[in-house]
Amino acid sequence: KEVCSACHSLEFVAIRDLAQLGYTEAEVKAEAASWTVPGVDPNTGETNTRPGAPTDYFPSPYANDIAARAANNNAIPPDLSLMTKARHNGPAYVYSLLTGYQEQPAELLRKFPDSKTGTGLYYNPYFANLNLAMAPPLSDGQVTYADGTQATVDQMAKDVSAFLTWTAEPALVKRKQTGWAVLGFLLFATILAWLAKKQIWAPITPHRRRD
Repeated sequence: KEVCSACHSLEFVAIRDLAQLGYTEAEVKAEAASWTVPGVDPNTGETNTRPGAPTDYFPSPYANDIAARAANNNAIPPDLSLMTKARHNGPAYVYSLLTGYQEQPAELLRKFPDSKTGTGLYYNPYFANLNLAMAPPLSDGQVTYADGTQATVDQMAKDVSAFLTWTAEPALVKRKQTGWAVLGFLLFATILAWLAKKQIWAPITPHRRRD
């Protein structure tokens, strides 16, 4: 919220979904009210803005794509709701991208002079075309952790990656827990079926002939 939401949206995440992360009902309502979302005046029918409600989805930081391009060197910041699903090895990709900013290697420039990072772009070897319009978003000490955790770039990048893994599939942990229980049940049922088969067919199973 303190960094990424200035440019990126979470179009498919409702504020009430935060309850799955352990937020209380009061905390969810307080978080929702801290956002301003589009609304409609019930008396006039005109559009306006209002404090968010838990049922609202996280609002976009820009009114439209034109405003987004104007603020970001003609590039539209992608929605992050499903980012870890949209990229191969998504969590690792997000972490690497956030921590991978560096000076363009001199060897690369010698081999490919035309590949020099242009004005307003930033070299990042984890991005598809190596040049990224997004400036390095994280710096040490940028946010304050309630539990006193040191806010290093490494720590913040891990947390962003973990959070976006959750937004992409909020039921992932529960699904895996359920999956193990189902596999255990199927294994148990298979053993019971095998034992039952042996018991039922035992009387008519031909015995080996003795010489």
